[in-house]
Amino acid sequence: MLRRGRPRALGAAALLLLLLLIGFFQFGGDLECGRLRGAPALDRDPQGDRPGHNRSACVQERQLPRKCELLHVAIVCAGQNSSRDVATLVKSMLFYRKNPLRLHLVTDAVARNVLETLFHTWMVPAVWVSFYDADELKPQVSWIPNKHYSGLYGLLKLVLPGILPPDLARVIVLDTDVTFASDIAELWALFAHFSDKQVIGLVENQSDWYLGNLWKNHRPWPALGRGFNTAGVILLQLDRLQQAGWEQMWKLTAKRELLTLPATSLADQDIFNAVIKEHPGLVQPLPCVWNVQLSDHTLAERCYSQASDLKVIHWNSPKKLRVKNKHVEFFRNLYLTFQEYDGNLLRREFFGCPSQPPSGAEQLQQALAQLDEEDACFEFQQQQLTVHRVHLTFLPHKPPPPRPHDVTLVAQLSMDRASIEQLELGSQRKVALVVPAFETLHYRLSFPRSKAELLALLDAGTLYTFRYHVWPQGHAPTDYARWRKAQAPYRVQWAADYEPYVVVPRDCPRYDPRFVGFGWNKVAHVVELDAQEYEFLVLPEAFTIHLPHAPSLDISRFRSSPSYRDCLQTLKDEFHQDLSRHYGAAALKYLTALQQPQGPA
Repeated sequence: MLRRGRPRALGAAALLLLLLLIGFFQFGGDLECGRLRGAPALDRDPQGDRPGHNRSACVQERQLPRKCELLHVAIVCAGQNSSRDVATLVKSMLFYRKNPLRLHLVTDAVARNVLETLFHTWMVPAVWVSFYDADELKPQVSWIPNKHYSGLYGLLKLVLPGILPPDLARVIVLDTDVTFASDIAELWALFAHFSDKQVIGLVENQSDWYLGNLWKNHRPWPALGRGFNTAGVILLQLDRLQQAGWEQMWKLTAKRELLTLPATSLADQDIFNAVIKEHPGLVQPLPCVWNVQLSDHTLAERCYSQASDLKVIHWNSPKKLRVKNKHVEFFRNLYLTFQEYDGNLLRREFFGCPSQPPSGAEQLQQALAQLDEEDACFEFQQQQLTVHRVHLTFLPHKPPPPRPHDVTLVAQLSMDRASIEQLELGSQRKVALVVPAFETLHYRLSFPRSKAELLALLDAGTLYTFRYHVWPQGHAPTDYARWRKAQAPYRVQWAADYEPYVVVPRDCPRYDPRFVGFGWNKVAHVVELDAQEYEFLVLPEAFTIHLPHAPSLDISRFRSSPSYRDCLQTLKDEFHQDLSRHYGAAALKYLTALQQPQGPA
């Protein structure tokens, strides 16, 4: 579990970087509604001179929807890894948006668990989320052979018109690998330019794929000229699609083409294009700035002339951020700005549109309003009330099949040595497994593969027991001398300021939210474990190594600010008072911690 902390200076700095990049980065040349003024159509584009192609939304493009009109967005985001991309995409949308949003997310069980937790804790005003089970939809497309790396999930956009609410007339469909650089309301406004017969809005494909001349014997699916890109942005006129018999239309087309073609190469894009080739009146071409396609072989550079022209950036290559493009550094910086942007800053109040606040938000605001901003400890008090965004499984991870003794790792450990099953811990036995911690002063280290290798590095002076030179009491009770020779777990006793890294059951006491920033968070947690009579068992073969890094802002404040240390002491006093109320006389032994030094300065 990764908790995203309070707003930091980094968020403001990242925003400043973004604005500077957009304001000053110039590509040169002029743009005429999604194409360089005076530039020819894309190379060998037989549709380049067709009236309206790639220019149809130029007129009145800036007519935005009503301020409080609800915009609908559908995203297929299955798998825990895609949830991280969704978070970045959503942050880029929220940064610019001025309208309320409803997100329709097609997910598997893992992604739903991650994203439900994220949006529940994010508490963003005027954003609602609906979930649809991807596993239930797979049978509708599993009969289609597909070579694309997205697998079955890359075909699920075909079935969206049949699963979204029947009263929903239109929706923007996005892939997880796009980044917004403008207000999504401008994209929604393009629905106004559809004719009565047009049902799908798409940007022209920016590669030669459908021209069929990339290599010898290259045989793509049929398409209208260059074809259209469906892997980034689609506008769907859902009511008209249903009237046109969309489901029967795409299935008949796919079955016919699969008689002579072995499989789809570009997933749903092949089938969309085959349908459009047969029924060209269905499509409304969109300006290419709404889907700037960054693949190695695209001609995306013809789509823009300066940064302010860009609307949506699409990383439509398996290489993603490593794609080759003349301006890839600019695009990468834009993406990374949103990836690192503190999502808590997007909780700003949504003015002018009446809407129900997220669950718990109103009570939270009332509690925050009662705090005294002049209080020296205001920031600490504010953090006690803050609900932090929680993104489960933030890093790429493929979980093994569930087993009774599953463990969630919060530090670098080797799964073949975590020791849980061997201990045969009963469900009634409360145990905290201590993982001995070491550190190195080297920024690069070949991680030891065994305890013997670690001890050799320790004896050579490459490794040290963790913080032995500045805060020995933090890990001294682990008894490293005993650990060197231990072949079985051994029990150690709690001592003041003990803060080991531990493996604990899911139902253990949680961290105390008072202790944010630097100081006493692990100490308080271990005290609570001891108060609830947890055993501390040191694992004889497991270990973790701390690598050096720059000091955090909070440790610098702890070292330099007496008021910061005073506030921390106040929190410690409150913590001990709470312990006394909960555990009575048994909590008296923890009062000795108050007489100890406050931590490394």
